[in-house]
Amino acid sequence: MADQKVRVRYAPSPTGHLHIGNARTALFNYLFARSTNGEFIIRIEDTDQKRNVEGGDLSQLKYLKWLGIDWDESVDVGGDHGPYRQMERLDIYKKYADELLERGLAYKCYMTEEELEAEREEQRAKGQVPMYSGAHRDLTEDQIKQFEEEGRKPSIRFRVPENESYPFNDIVKGEITFESSDFGDWVIMKKDGTPTYNFAVAVDDHLMAITHVLRGEDHISNTPKQMMIYRAFDWEIPIFAHMTLIVNDQRKKLSKRDESIIQFIEQYSDLGYLPEALFNFIALLGWSPKGEEELFSKDEFIEIFDPERLSTSPAVFDTGKLKWMNNQYIKSSSLDRVIDLTLPHLIEAGKVDENVSGEDRKWVEELIGLYKDQLNYGAEIVELTELFFKEEIDYSDNEMEVLNQEHVPNMLSHFQIEIGQMEEFTPENIKAAIKATQKTTGNKGKKLFMPIRVAVTGQQHGPELPNAIHLLGQRTVMNRLNKIVGELKHS
Repeated sequence: MADQKVRVRYAPSPTGHLHIGNARTALFNYLFARSTNGEFIIRIEDTDQKRNVEGGDLSQLKYLKWLGIDWDESVDVGGDHGPYRQMERLDIYKKYADELLERGLAYKCYMTEEELEAEREEQRAKGQVPMYSGAHRDLTEDQIKQFEEEGRKPSIRFRVPENESYPFNDIVKGEITFESSDFGDWVIMKKDGTPTYNFAVAVDDHLMAITHVLRGEDHISNTPKQMMIYRAFDWEIPIFAHMTLIVNDQRKKLSKRDESIIQFIEQYSDLGYLPEALFNFIALLGWSPKGEEELFSKDEFIEIFDPERLSTSPAVFDTGKLKWMNNQYIKSSSLDRVIDLTLPHLIEAGKVDENVSGEDRKWVEELIGLYKDQLNYGAEIVELTELFFKEEIDYSDNEMEVLNQEHVPNMLSHFQIEIGQMEEFTPENIKAAIKATQKTTGNKGKKLFMPIRVAVTGQQHGPELPNAIHLLGQRTVMNRLNKIVGELKHS
């Protein structure tokens, strides 16, 4: 297998949106394929019809593309190893199941669900691990005939060999061994003619010439069953790499019910995250490059990716780090791109008209530019710019503490005069007005800038003050100063 072209696959079930954990599996397979000049296949595993969501497969593909991942074979691009949906491959699974039946490596089991549950209950009562007993392993012709006459439909079970070991050298976990005694005979074809997961996966991976299987560690216990199928047909077994879990900051497995973390790629797209930032972040969830650098382009990841550097420890999903990383990508993006990222959120929040144009459009673009370096993600623009879309300010206790300093009313009055006399309301002239206020009142530094900022913006921190004042507009700034100076003088 060392000389073979690397062929890897990502095999989602069409059960809904692209989850961060599944995106990571796809991304690592993609990087491995591209870094070795191999091939990346996407196969849709849709045999669990009850869980399938209409359009779930298209949603998966859409957001993989959004992340910047492409593939060589799948439902949308074709290929030499199709079909790429399991429900379109049922005749293939039947053929291999029939072969196992003919060779005596599988058999028909007519037990009902009630009989199987009673068997499991009995085993539990005895303190045993529930496992199929093999009750229908060696049925006579008469027994089979009787079950058929009763109208029972059989499942097909794989006859697990006795006293066999299933060792494999996992790229991440090292040597792992299972024993055949750990397993009862397991179902490969259900009563309705659909294959079970482990049977279909083994058949598909072989027929699609998959050389390496990179997947989550929750699949480790599936590996021996798949190896049984490989051995039964004398197929070459692929190399496995089982990636560690993704955990939250409490070191608990990332559960889809954990609401402290946004978990679907579509949500990040909707919130205004940049795809290359998310790609970068996910690529470092359970994989580490050499050195301390954390920001890499897709091409750089392809250049440096090595599956041997997959982590043996759980990957911690650090939301703060994701915001920081996205902020780095936003800062280095063009203003036009950041406008595209943020403007829809201002429109949706009702702050800006959908067809904004002319001077209004220019003002909005300048406003977005003011916060470009602060933005962690696009939707944040609504909260950050709130002060520009309201007439009056409700000052918090902390802000009133700044304004209630003894020198503030006099200083703000002087600043108000400077603003009122201004013919051209530009950042340069506003800067000059602040400087003139400093000269007249003798206040400087924090004693000068902080009260002015709080009075006109209602915030103690924010973007470049002259630029913020300019975008608020002369009328709004004068109104706010009038109101607060009046209140301070009468308090």
